[in-house]
Amino acid sequence: MRMSLLAGTEAERRLLPGGTLNGPTPYVIAIMTFAMMIVAAAGLALANAAGIVAGAVEHRYVLQLSDGSGGKVDAAVRAARSTRGVVSAEPVPEREMRRTLEKWLGPGGLGNELPVPALIHVELASGASASQVGPALERSAPGARFIAEQATVQPLLGSLRALRWLAVALVLMMAAATSAAVVLAARGALDTHRPTIEIMHGIGATDEQVAALFQRKIALDAMVGAIVGGVVAALALLLIGGGGLALGQELAGAPPLKPFDLVLLGLLPVAAVLLATLVARFAVLRALHKVV
Repeated sequence: MRMSLLAGTEAERRLLPGGTLNGPTPYVIAIMTFAMMIVAAAGLALANAAGIVAGAVEHRYVLQLSDGSGGKVDAAVRAARSTRGVVSAEPVPEREMRRTLEKWLGPGGLGNELPVPALIHVELASGASASQVGPALERSAPGARFIAEQATVQPLLGSLRALRWLAVALVLMMAAATSAAVVLAARGALDTHRPTIEIMHGIGATDEQVAALFQRKIALDAMVGAIVGGVVAALALLLIGGGGLALGQELAGAPPLKPFDLVLLGLLPVAAVLLATLVARFAVLRALHKVV
């Protein structure tokens, strides 16, 4: 009684009657595949966003002056541009600083007697050492502070990375839930077809041959469910991510999902089918061994 995973003879199909959609397995697999692809896409997009943000500020620093009056900003900019390892040094205009501070202090809150702090955006070369450039710039402008922009966005990066790992955990939990559903479906099928199993054992069929019958049926159900869930998830991602794709290209210069990410998402339905097939085989063989 030799049979492949998905193809079976007419006699083998008569042993386990019932259509492909005659049970909860394909619907459960479809729902879980859809959910796993959506959550995995969100996790991959968050990971890419964290990488883009970290890369954008990796070599960017801020030179902060408590008082930008009296030509101190121009002197600090000249000193920064002449420092070895500095690619660019651009001061934030005073009017922008005043406009920003007025949001906190209110119109006229600064007055003319209060000094306006100054910020200078400094970008270092890829091989430059911030531990050497920073003290040199702080010495050139007394009272200045050399701050890494990466430290400013570190809370955001931490949140993005935490959400990424949460997405990974959710995908694993849904895979575990799918396995549990397949185990229940396999046990239910065994109970339903127990007379057939006893007859097959009576004519010399082995547990491996009986398990192959149930494995084939559950594999077909899982394949149908995974295809449906994967197609619906792909359509949802296209509808939801269409605007995000354009926005990501405009803001970050990169799409939220890379080609390799799309390949991973496309492999999820295949993984769901393989998982359901292997779990079904293990569950059926274990149940048959207990019966014997």
